[in-house]
Amino acid sequence: MIVVTGGAGFIGSNIVARLCEQGGYDVVVCDRLETADLAKWKNIAKHAIADLWAPEELFERLDRHVDRIEAVVHMGAISSTTEPDADRVMRTNFALSRDLWDWCAANDARLIYASSAATYGEGEQGFEDRDDLESLGRLQPLNAYGYSKRLFDEYAVRQAGRGQAPRQWAGLKFFNVYGPNEYHKVGMMSVVAQIWPKASAGETISLFRSHRPDYADGGQLRDFVFVNDIVDIVAWLLETPAVTGVFNAGSGQARSFADLAKATFAAAGREPSIAYVDMPEVLRERYQYFTQAEMGRLRAAGYPGQSTPLEEGVRRYVQDYLAKPDPYR
Repeated sequence: MIVVTGGAGFIGSNIVARLCEQGGYDVVVCDRLETADLAKWKNIAKHAIADLWAPEELFERLDRHVDRIEAVVHMGAISSTTEPDADRVMRTNFALSRDLWDWCAANDARLIYASSAATYGEGEQGFEDRDDLESLGRLQPLNAYGYSKRLFDEYAVRQAGRGQAPRQWAGLKFFNVYGPNEYHKVGMMSVVAQIWPKASAGETISLFRSHRPDYADGGQLRDFVFVNDIVDIVAWLLETPAVTGVFNAGSGQARSFADLAKATFAAAGREPSIAYVDMPEVLRERYQYFTQAEMGRLRAAGYPGQSTPLEEGVRRYVQDYLAKPDPYR
């Protein structure tokens, strides 16, 4: 049995889809489906999951099935970087993750969990995924979300150093992930999904102006990674139980928001039409102008996969999902 927390969410549901397609395990989703109009349930409706657990009964269910649990893939989190309730963020992103770590360590189960590139803050320390306590402690996240993820990375490394770890553990620092099954996220959807309605109609979309002289308008750079590439990494880790540590999960190539927008227009068969608007004052001092995952450690660990080029990933997302009447898997 493999339990996927947050398994009805964006990345989690794509992992569930792959695991169900591959077979070999009973796949259990632990999540809240929320309101029917957000259709989060559709993210898992087409897949033969073995069970659906409510988050509040997670540990009771784990204990009940302790002899069957091979791994927990922990994707559940408060993922909003603007969530105002820091205590809620810490309870969900740190305390729950800590308790899951301890359960897996005590019960011979593996743990793969979602960390985040938000741990890097503005990137003053670079984007190298070193997982020693000194390096992690130097990172300066810009919000409670990033801090909660850094705190758990530190907990994992500290406990592993004490010999109190699951038999496999891996934290994945997700960069800017885009792809199917993110529709319930509304304002937190990827830029591709947000601009798609206007791009598909050939209308003008808006991107932020640059407020730094070394970046053009729309030239702010991000490591955009197609969700299928993330799923490939998780699947490989589950097949490679000797690999442990904290790893970046990105494409390894920074691209501009303008590039992303042009790729979306191209996938829709439209000429790009982009207007630039001022960035809100509240964002300017903490806005990241550059992120790019260093992917060397994961490859050194033996990961053979290749990242999907931006234009190809956007084309697949648009044509296989967003342009369909029913984009759900």
